[in-house]
Amino acid sequence: MSENTQTAPIQENKMGVMPIRRLLITMSLPMMVSMLIQALYNIVDSAFVAQISENALTAVSLAFPVQNLMIAVASGTSVGVNALLSRSLGEKNYQKVNLSATNGLFLAVLGYIVFAVLGFFFSEFFFHTQTNDPEIVRYGTDYLLICTVASIGVFLQVMLERLLLSTGKTIFVMITQGIGAIINIIFDPILIFGLFGFPELGVKGAAIATVAGQIVAAALGLLFNHFCNHEISLSFRGFKPDLKTIGTIYSVGLPSIIMMSVGSVMTYGMNKILLMFSSTAVSVFGVYFKLQSFIFMPVFGLNNGMVPIVAYNYGAKNPKRMTGTIRLSIIYAFVLMCIGVLLFECFPAQLLSIFNASDYMLQIGVPALRIIAIHFPVAAFCIIVGSVFQALGNGIFSLIISLCRQLGALLPSAYLLAVCFGLDAVWFAFLIAELVSLLCSSLFFRRIYRTKIHPLYDKTEASKPAPSDNVVTEGTVD
Repeated sequence: MSENTQTAPIQENKMGVMPIRRLLITMSLPMMVSMLIQALYNIVDSAFVAQISENALTAVSLAFPVQNLMIAVASGTSVGVNALLSRSLGEKNYQKVNLSATNGLFLAVLGYIVFAVLGFFFSEFFFHTQTNDPEIVRYGTDYLLICTVASIGVFLQVMLERLLLSTGKTIFVMITQGIGAIINIIFDPILIFGLFGFPELGVKGAAIATVAGQIVAAALGLLFNHFCNHEISLSFRGFKPDLKTIGTIYSVGLPSIIMMSVGSVMTYGMNKILLMFSSTAVSVFGVYFKLQSFIFMPVFGLNNGMVPIVAYNYGAKNPKRMTGTIRLSIIYAFVLMCIGVLLFECFPAQLLSIFNASDYMLQIGVPALRIIAIHFPVAAFCIIVGSVFQALGNGIFSLIISLCRQLGALLPSAYLLAVCFGLDAVWFAFLIAELVSLLCSSLFFRRIYRTKIHPLYDKTEASKPAPSDNVVTEGTVD
């Protein structure tokens, strides 16, 4: 590994030379496919749970804030690692690259330990804070206990995949996520319903299938990084946590963690608001999150392909490739979101029927899906721009936008709409919140462009272009 690390600077990384359109598609498409598979297994997972009972589906929906919080910590930390590592690659600083990777894995293990302890002692208490229904509490505790205590897979999987993303090896991420999702899909019905001689485990089976897929994906990620990711050396011989590197990781990652954790607070608050009406309303909200992931996950896959390109070219001081990547990403995201609007507007009943929806669930869910979907195209711009902030080391902007959107706009407006106009009006809170996010995102992006991107154009004009710059310029036009 050390030999590879020494020879790596000889060959320019594709993120600095490949034509942008082809690079963005090459980087993003495998991630989009793998995240579509992830979204599919999320839907299949809940669809099987719904076959047990509506209370089982409600319990899994109520567990979502904690699962989202785990993903927030894992993903936020890895976002910090990704941004630092990609910038270090652009700067050709390979010592910093390796420090970022090893300290990132160390932080992933620490995150797992924290959630395993909290899940073991507080899972049942968490459900008692939301409902007094003993069946929902029992189902939820069984499910959440397994998902937290055995969450080592999700923490390592997310981090190891980000290391592969940082160096442009997205095809391996598609493989790890795809195989993990397929394992989950296969074992869901076997463990939930007790097929092929296995015991019938119900919601426990769904949880076991989930963590099994995550652990296998993490193992594959480790193998791919060790044998195929030669720009990173994962050596822990004599390892000591590097506080400066950890501080740099969390300067970007911590705002991202808080930003995604706000989503858990929002979901918890929305569940409490919806329980004012019925547990079925909570099930509809949970089903919406599963369905919208089928639209949003490809956009997040596009994001994952975009972030290392922007971060790398920021480190390499190449503003044309940065702006070209951002512009194309916004266009592609908008198209994907418009497709989502068409699906939710035209086929809401068919989508809900996947989850064994009762007549009452359809009565609530059909208007809910149609109303919520209105905000999808607006979200496209906000999602891409938020990731640009993180790629350039300004994750605090994403945090402020998330706080304004979810806590400052979504929850208060949802509560007021619920009290004043009833359940159907609650769903308009998503559009209100997204418009607030659009305003904040536009203002912050204007500032980032003026302070970080535009000055690079001035420096580029002031310096005499090298012959390789011609290749880069052509790449931005493609």
